[in-house]
Amino acid sequence: MAGHASEGVIWGAGTCFGGSGTEIWGVFTPRGIMQEIELAYPADGLNMKGTLYLPDTVGPIPGVLVFPEAFGISDHARGRARRLAGLGYAALAADLHGDAKLIEDLGAAMPLINALRENPLHTRARTNGALAALTARPEVAGQPIGAIGFCFGGTMALELARGGADVKAVVGFHSGLATTRPEDAVAIKGRVLVCIGADDPGIPAEQRAAFEAEMKAAPHVNWRMDLYGGVVHSFTNQHADRLGRPEFARYDAEADRLSWNAMQDLFEQTLV
Repeated sequence: MAGHASEGVIWGAGTCFGGSGTEIWGVFTPRGIMQEIELAYPADGLNMKGTLYLPDTVGPIPGVLVFPEAFGISDHARGRARRLAGLGYAALAADLHGDAKLIEDLGAAMPLINALRENPLHTRARTNGALAALTARPEVAGQPIGAIGFCFGGTMALELARGGADVKAVVGFHSGLATTRPEDAVAIKGRVLVCIGADDPGIPAEQRAAFEAEMKAAPHVNWRMDLYGGVVHSFTNQHADRLGRPEFARYDAEADRLSWNAMQDLFEQTLV
């Protein structure tokens, strides 16, 4: 099933399979036709619109939630969900701000993100809404679920776990580690992996140390932190340079590759 399949997927033109109410598109991959489904679901009082990617596989398969960067659901999150589907998972690129809103101005996005940071229960409500939408799908019935996220999306994955959700593994890529409710780590049920740039100014050593203390206070949690020297924020996003702040956000191909491989290894052990 899922594994280190080729990541060199060639994306072809979509073929519409139709259906009333829900758009279903097919994308040709080496595994066959991948379905792309626009999936609406409620969460935290918002109308969420995510995108579900399904591989050409018979029978229930493990699912993975993909939480986006602070800007909202984007091509970056959808692209990672497609790659996961190419590995054999049912992957839901989850909404963040509602109505699939993408806030391209970081200055406009940050007040919304800071409000969620201050009250992680709202963050958890949004992640649990996505989890409910994914687990309700017949394609993943009774199968294990994982979650990944990028930047604030990584924080979302961690908060989902801190809230006691039944997820087997969560992975944060250049994810914020801080929480106002560190005591909730005792509720984590699955394994935790965070992949961080050692020189990320947004996730300084003090924040990493606080996260380590949080994890150690919940000794049952199997957790790991991978640090990449010389790497800053947004190292998985090839368009990070568009921010114009290379000292803060910069793509790093090696860290991107190593962190993705670490995620695959973890999922091969847990989403079975």
